[in-house]
Amino acid sequence: SCHGNAEECIGLCRALMSALNWLLRCAAFYAEKVKETLGQAVAESQLKMCLERLEKMLGSTKNRALIHIAKLEEISSWSTVEQALVELGENLNSLSSSPLRSQADNCVSIIKSIPTMLSVRSEQLNKTGFPTVHAVVLLEGTMNLTGEIQPLVEQLMMVKRMQRIPTPLFMLEIWKACFVGLIESPEGTEELKWTAFTFLKVGTSKLGLSAWPCPQQDFTEDVNCAFEFLLKLTPLLNKADQRCNCNCMSLLLQECSKQGLLSEANMDNLITKRTADREHAPHLKSAENANIQPNPRLILRAEPTVTNILKTMDADHSKSPEGLLGVLGHMLSGKSLDLLLAAAAATGKLKSFAQKFIKLEMPKVFISPPSAKGASVRALLFDISFLMLCHVAQTYGSEVILSESSPAGEVPFFETWMLTCMPEEGKILNPDHPCFRPDSTKVESLVALLNNSSEMKLVQMKWHEACLSISAAILEILNAWENSVLTFESIQKITDNIKGKVCSMAVCAVAWLVAHVRMLGLDEREKSLQMIRQLATPLYSENTLQFYNERVVIMSSILEHMCVDVLQQTATQIKFPSTGMDTIPYWNLLPPKKPIKEVLTGVFTKVLEKGWVDSRSIHIFNTLLHMGGVYWFCNNLVKELLKETRKEHALRAVELLYAIFCLDMQQLTLTLLGHILTNLLTDSSKWHSLMDPPGKALAKLSVWCALSSYSSHHKGQVSSRQKKRHREDIEDYISLFPLDDAQPSKLMRLLSSNEEDANILSSPNRSMSSSLSASQLHAVSMRDPLKRVLANLFLLMSAILGAKTAGTHTQFVQWFMEECVDCLEQGSHSSILQFMPFSMVSELVKVSTMSSPKIVLAITDLTLPLGRRVAAKAIAAL
Repeated sequence: SCHGNAEECIGLCRALMSALNWLLRCAAFYAEKVKETLGQAVAESQLKMCLERLEKMLGSTKNRALIHIAKLEEISSWSTVEQALVELGENLNSLSSSPLRSQADNCVSIIKSIPTMLSVRSEQLNKTGFPTVHAVVLLEGTMNLTGEIQPLVEQLMMVKRMQRIPTPLFMLEIWKACFVGLIESPEGTEELKWTAFTFLKVGTSKLGLSAWPCPQQDFTEDVNCAFEFLLKLTPLLNKADQRCNCNCMSLLLQECSKQGLLSEANMDNLITKRTADREHAPHLKSAENANIQPNPRLILRAEPTVTNILKTMDADHSKSPEGLLGVLGHMLSGKSLDLLLAAAAATGKLKSFAQKFIKLEMPKVFISPPSAKGASVRALLFDISFLMLCHVAQTYGSEVILSESSPAGEVPFFETWMLTCMPEEGKILNPDHPCFRPDSTKVESLVALLNNSSEMKLVQMKWHEACLSISAAILEILNAWENSVLTFESIQKITDNIKGKVCSMAVCAVAWLVAHVRMLGLDEREKSLQMIRQLATPLYSENTLQFYNERVVIMSSILEHMCVDVLQQTATQIKFPSTGMDTIPYWNLLPPKKPIKEVLTGVFTKVLEKGWVDSRSIHIFNTLLHMGGVYWFCNNLVKELLKETRKEHALRAVELLYAIFCLDMQQLTLTLLGHILTNLLTDSSKWHSLMDPPGKALAKLSVWCALSSYSSHHKGQVSSRQKKRHREDIEDYISLFPLDDAQPSKLMRLLSSNEEDANILSSPNRSMSSSLSASQLHAVSMRDPLKRVLANLFLLMSAILGAKTAGTHTQFVQWFMEECVDCLEQGSHSSILQFMPFSMVSELVKVSTMSSPKIVLAITDLTLPLGRRVAAKAIAAL
């Protein structure tokens, strides 16, 4: 050991490496000598002495750790060690005496393991259920079907690493979650979304095969093993089969086999077993199901159709748009629209789908001469694409439709309308906004047209102008009705004109009425609501345009979604024609008279008892996160965690909380690390709540959140679901955690000064700059809240370790660091530990459980010369 300064400790590392090199060369030399008959006994005893010395030297982890540092410090010396190993290996081949031989082999393997001494990790084998994986998959399937698969794969791999889940059990948990999602999804669109998620997105994504470290062979074995486990869950599979009306397992297996995840033989074997199991469940084969087409088959068939429709829409239809109209009309019938959209969403084609419809909206698309037939085709194409885009925006979120950038700053009509005029959950519209007030002459002519003609003339209509003018026209008409200028009969005629030819005008009219009703007093609403009723009732007359019934179905669903908030707020009932499309799923989740804090604790308690999160709870958590805000949500859930006094409950709570935090991991992590933890660690009245087990559990949760936020942040991935959330203004993190950038010269002096400079290390009010190395400062001083929060948290922990008094908060720091070491992979020092001040290492080593050479190697950044010196000094003093 060495108690000198850092340079002397690095000298010790180099000396050990030279000694190792010398001993190896001696061993190789004597092993060569043993071959010769003369003096064989002497050579053997010399070789034995060398090997004993080597074993003694390498027997201590501390020495191996110091050699590990030397290897990084002097790469050339390590290559001479490697050469000596090769030489020794060659000379050993001729050794007959086995004890010497095995002793030598043992030494060689220990030396070869030095560079990887940190990466040996054990997997959890005592657990079979992993609620985090389950919940992350459920969350994605319920809320983010259109998202890319890669971020999901990386998130799941992160969980797999942090919780050390064996691959087969990990795969099993993913399939289990998919089947549970299929079983509990509400009927209609949600059910189709889940089917598409399971069979198209997860089934064919190879779940990021490239992300797996193991070769293809082992991977297919793992997949096979996972399916073997899944087969044992007969009740789950039977329930899924009953819901989907087909053999789900065999469809999934066929998809996996197509993707090369399963060998033919394994697939056949598994299918045979499942078919045999199904024989014991007679209710799966009842007669009435024979004529219903199962969703999974329909979805798998819809996927190639999507590609064909995209191709058709790409062709040039300006001369004869009738063909295109045929294709679109066919899409509208029955449930084929939702099937196609779900398939497109799961395979990442929904955006290009939407872009094609937006192009159809452009007025310049058709140049055919204005004939009666051409005008009706044009009106229909406009209407169908408008309705489809509204439907997509409501089902999959409006960000699917927004284009990245349009040429020459021209924003397509539908985008403009959707952003400014379309009611969505949580979006308040202003009915007097200029977007609802177009050119008055156009409005006047539209009012005249609606009021006078018994029949709308299609030829001279410009539909997008009519859609933009309709809101102002409705205002005029409402005023006239309020002041008894118009009778109810004329209003009926007008609303019939609005909804009679193109449904999109009715959609635009209701969109404005919804915004308008919100602004009215109770007694003023009657006529507006009556008008919404009028527009929502389909027209039954002879001379409607083609595909009217199909368009009305979509229109009713769109209007129902638009009015849902207003009807609740005004306690009004409007009967929308029952259309066979699903009513709004996951809506109205919160009990009316209960404070939201009680709802939050109640749902969390239920979830904790069950041990897994279901999709309904995920939606409730999401609504509460929107309502209460990030700080409220995070703070109350952490309070719940700190109440858990039993170890296994606390651990389960962490696994579930991590998954719930995935609703908005970035913001929740900032709040957890930047506000909640700092409050708990600095307020001595709260230290008692950090006892083990809840305190240890909170440390685990904090590290998991920090690691996943940092890694997804690092890759620049934020899911569209999180971009959509209205950001709360968390105070400016720069003012919260100041960095004295003002004095660069002082900064550089502090950084270049030696780590042992006593007055810096002992000064109580160390600022951030004096405790971080130059490369760390460079990383922090970027204006990035997550980095600042991490750097600040580590500074606080460093101060806690150096303080005169110890308590549960000191213990918390230790648990936090232990969890960091547990979760880190070998060599991933671009991770959160780069924000730890180097001076913290020597403080940590004083804590008994942290005083192991491996931990020192794990927490210091050995790629930096300063990091190697700090590690050498800490280890040499052990």
